[in-house]
Amino acid sequence: MTNGWSVWLESKQLRTKKALKDMSRVYNFSAGPAALPLEVLQRIQDDIPDWQGTGMSVMEVSHRGKEFVALAAHAEATLRELLAVPDDYSVLFPQGGATMQMAMTPLNLTAPGDTADYIVTGSWGKKAFGEAAKFCTANLAADASDKKFTYIPDESTWSRSDNAAYLHYTPNETIAGVEFHFIPSGDVPLVADMSSTILSRPVDVSRFGVIYAGAQKNIGPAGITLVIVKNELLDRARADNAHLMTWKSYADSDSMTNTPPTFAWYVADLVFQWLQDQGGVEAMAVINERKASKLYKAIDDSGFYTNPVAKDCRSRMNVPFILADSALDAVFLEQSKAAGLTNLKGHRSVGGMRASIYNAVSEEAVDALITFMAEFERTNA
Repeated sequence: MTNGWSVWLESKQLRTKKALKDMSRVYNFSAGPAALPLEVLQRIQDDIPDWQGTGMSVMEVSHRGKEFVALAAHAEATLRELLAVPDDYSVLFPQGGATMQMAMTPLNLTAPGDTADYIVTGSWGKKAFGEAAKFCTANLAADASDKKFTYIPDESTWSRSDNAAYLHYTPNETIAGVEFHFIPSGDVPLVADMSSTILSRPVDVSRFGVIYAGAQKNIGPAGITLVIVKNELLDRARADNAHLMTWKSYADSDSMTNTPPTFAWYVADLVFQWLQDQGGVEAMAVINERKASKLYKAIDDSGFYTNPVAKDCRSRMNVPFILADSALDAVFLEQSKAAGLTNLKGHRSVGGMRASIYNAVSEEAVDALITFMAEFERTNA
């Protein structure tokens, strides 16, 4: 089933660069909600009044109707193909974002009094650790806060528990711009918050017990979440856990435990199809590596900009950079916005600037940012 994507691509001429200019499209470097592919936005525009000949918007159809059930099944099948998800894993689409999964993880994998290990290399790992501490004994196995989350402690230094129910880490920290370029080892289930790195490159799903990700970076609009969980872990939830807080409830109901966010699910399906059309996550990995490499090179070759993260763990999705004179930050933001480069302000805990260069951020956008940065340095250094 294609949900009409291929037919739509063939039958409708996509807008040209001139049309983009006419629409006043900007280069959006937001950390989330983030940029969506233009082709997907155009498809949404066409579908809104009459989705698949139903005479209704996808936001109006029943989630139990055959059309939407088929869409949900297609989204799961396409995601499985993109990430080569093994058959013994369930793919879930709950609500609540990654933050809810921070609580669902201990509620589904521990009993009261159990221990879980946490690797904290940024704000989101810290938040996950804090949530887990409410429901189990959370062991801080590694903590990079001593250097303001600018590095990843060597794995040999981690203080793991002998009886941990699982090991949790955040492969890419959106705020600090720190990314693991390896998968942690160990015999316990590995749980990963992949919100800002999912679908940006291939990943060996079989190495993980649970992968979860908020949608609003590389999947679609906020409102839906992706969870990939090994089936053998579905029966470990606490007996007194709320029904909607168990992964098994979503697995048993095809993620229709309650009325799902149908529009967000529909957009996610379109994004998955768009990714297939780009050549899949393998092709995206090449593009993303190229985008990140040229931006980091521009920073490193400059005497005006710096990146605070250790070079062996720089993020390929979120690139923070600091200006030589922080008094120029407001000027940089004002002028970059005027040049059509938006959402570059860094997180308040880091300062400076941050360019989030997710899948839908084109290489052309990164080139435009680099050109602007060079000109700004020339006139302000």
